[in-house]
Amino acid sequence: MTTLHPRVAEVLARIEDRSRDTRAAYLELIRARKPDGFARKRLSEGNQAHASAGCAVMDKAELLGAEWPNIGIVTAYNDMLSAHAPFEHYPETIRAAAREVGATAQVAGGVPAMCDGVTQGQPGMELSLFSRDVIALASAVSLSHDAFDGAIHLGVCDKIIPGLVIAALRFGWLPHVFAPAGPMPSGLPNPEKARIRQEFASGRVGREELLKAEAASYHSPGTCTFYGTANSNQMMMEVMGLHVPGAAFVNPGTPLREALTRAATQRAAAMTIKGDYTPMGEIIDARSIVNAIVGLMATGGSTNHALHIPAMAAAAGIQVTLEDFADLSAVTPLMCRIYPNGTADVNHFHAAGGMGFLIRELIAAGLLIGEARGIGGPVSAYSDEPFLEDGELAWRPAPETSGDLDILRPVDDPFSADGGLRLMDGPLGRGVTKVSAVKPENRIVEAPARVFDSQEALKAAHNAGELDRDVVAVVRFQGPTANGMPELHSLSPVLGALQDAGHRVALVTDGRMSGASGKVPSAIHVGPEAARGGPLARVRDGDVIRVDCEHGALDLKLDPSEFDAREPTAFRPNASHVGLGREMFAAFRAGAAETETGASLFDLLMPGAA
Repeated sequence: MTTLHPRVAEVLARIEDRSRDTRAAYLELIRARKPDGFARKRLSEGNQAHASAGCAVMDKAELLGAEWPNIGIVTAYNDMLSAHAPFEHYPETIRAAAREVGATAQVAGGVPAMCDGVTQGQPGMELSLFSRDVIALASAVSLSHDAFDGAIHLGVCDKIIPGLVIAALRFGWLPHVFAPAGPMPSGLPNPEKARIRQEFASGRVGREELLKAEAASYHSPGTCTFYGTANSNQMMMEVMGLHVPGAAFVNPGTPLREALTRAATQRAAAMTIKGDYTPMGEIIDARSIVNAIVGLMATGGSTNHALHIPAMAAAAGIQVTLEDFADLSAVTPLMCRIYPNGTADVNHFHAAGGMGFLIRELIAAGLLIGEARGIGGPVSAYSDEPFLEDGELAWRPAPETSGDLDILRPVDDPFSADGGLRLMDGPLGRGVTKVSAVKPENRIVEAPARVFDSQEALKAAHNAGELDRDVVAVVRFQGPTANGMPELHSLSPVLGALQDAGHRVALVTDGRMSGASGKVPSAIHVGPEAARGGPLARVRDGDVIRVDCEHGALDLKLDPSEFDAREPTAFRPNASHVGLGREMFAAFRAGAAETETGASLFDLLMPGAA
């Protein structure tokens, strides 16, 4: 047993302590539902007939007889979203693999899976964050038939995995396995893609060249290959033990990927009441959440998980704060350079040693808790990588050394001493910043503010030449209450172009950027959000703001009494709340929690909450 780093042990202990009551209430909830036999035996004859009427004849006898465990498939398949297109044929594979081990499998239901790449900078992005909670609700409906002894979840991308995890934890008396699809093969090199985007933002290339570059980057089924929220999700599923070991970054459509999907199915069957009963709610605990945060820091993962990890943890009765993120980041070295933190993509990372190498190094340093449980054994088992031997799936130790030190480094020779995610705090509120892709000389910016109430207004000001100077761009009314907290990633090329022109530039916003946020320093998720009267509602053009990402300070160079005396700019709902179904999400905007606790519609932390 490896001795934990003192800071990791400290954070783990305080999470367990503050979560004592809510975790106990959660465990009481799921333990009261522990099955004493197969789920269908609790159903009436009519219930069972309905649940099996559409099945293949070979499965119907077993479903009606209730002698085999039944695995529910919750799928995020659609063929518009490249990461989820491979799931089209997964149910066939899963059903066949289940039969081989004396189990049945049914598609319990589908969940929506929107693509932030399609909606980036578009009105539909205002539904993106809330789609996480819709996915959780849809998953709950899928599993509410109560005809399943376990579940396998098919999802990859940004809000899909957190939504699936939230629902799975609320059905935590069941075993759950997550089966990904894998990244698409590498396309246009990431630095070239970024260059052409900035050239377009500066007016030096046209739409034809931009479209050509984008199509060469996103070109086939599979996850986008940059290290954004989707691939951060897959990393987390590994370090939380919800995949079979090594499943994250194997390309779709390969024999190894199919073998991993079959193994995931058969593991789900083995964990039911028929075999080694292993409910998800007992597997996922505070150690799992600490591991997720450490993995995020070690890889330079998505800032979106400062929202998603607290929301997922809450579903298991575990309370996480931004201080937990900051303290773990301070002691976790950055071991990876994957775009946007470097030029390589996740395929290069996987080839250099991937998750197995990373996990073994972090456990050896006492940063990752190897004794935490997973569906494939303790998390220490995830230092092995899968391969095919005579057509059969097997595992072997990951490489002892990195295949490319420009992409993946050992824990004692990292790219930087910390994970790059920091708490930002000051008179303008609390938020986070990610500095792993920001050059040290750009991490502190002090400049006059230019205040915008939409990202479109910022782009218009840039196009009019009004931002050709040192500037702290304040983009407010972008939180969940205001407009659903859309990503503002489309601002990255604009702000990056200003920085390249020699200006000192930073972004302050109550919105979010994403896992693809890059080289411009920022304070994001700033709360309380402006629409709720937070400090950003009182900022004016010309106020001097200091964004110090090195020390986590978000300062306003103004007499506090003068600032506090200002009347906040009122949030005025506008046409952005109507069209593309946005008017249907009014209850989500009104009911969303603060960003620090995950901006979720659900209150799952109260003792006894169901």
